[in-house]
This record gives sequence, structure tokens and C-alpha cells, in this order.
Amino acid sequence: MAQNTTTDIPAVTWTQVTTADITAATFQNNGGNAVWVLATVGASAPTGGAKGIRYNPGSGERSSVTLATLFPGLSGANRLYAYAPDGARVFISHA
Repeated sequence: MAQNTTTDIPAVTWTQVTTADITAATFQNNGGNAVWVLATVGASAPTGGAKGIRYNPGSGERSSVTLATLFPGLSGANRLYAYAPDGARVFISHA
């Protein structure tokens, strides 16, 4: 299911920001804290001490970047998760 929304990311919780399997997305960290973004294959949240790509406040990917481009080492990546130690807000848009 396509979406174009802002999602609250609770502190210290990997939160899925996609609503379905996707191949590309546009997103931006709209909060005041750093956010880590990580792709997965399927709807299972990252576990353990997983870290992804760090996005500082105001940064993101604004050109519908493919998950294969962001995470070339993860074959079949189709979901995005965000993590913020102190909570955050993430804008996400995908088809």
C-alpha cells in the first residue's frame, strides 16, 4: 500500500516505516535527533545491536532511492525500519 506520511519513531525501538514491500522510497528525518535507517527482507524488525545508515535532522533521501542502491549487500531488501535512541519523526513516501 502506497503512503505519503510522517511517522513517529519511539525511542530505542526499531519501527517499520513502510506499509508493504517496496523497491524505492523517499524519506527525511523531520525530528531533532539522529535516526538510523535499515532495510530488511520481509516484515521482521532488525534485532540485536543492528545499526543502519545514520541520518541527522533534516537529512534523508529525496529522490526515491532504491533499496538496492542504499543496501547493496542485502539481496531482496523490501522494507525500511528507523531507529532513534531519543525518538524522532520520519517523513516517508513510497508506492
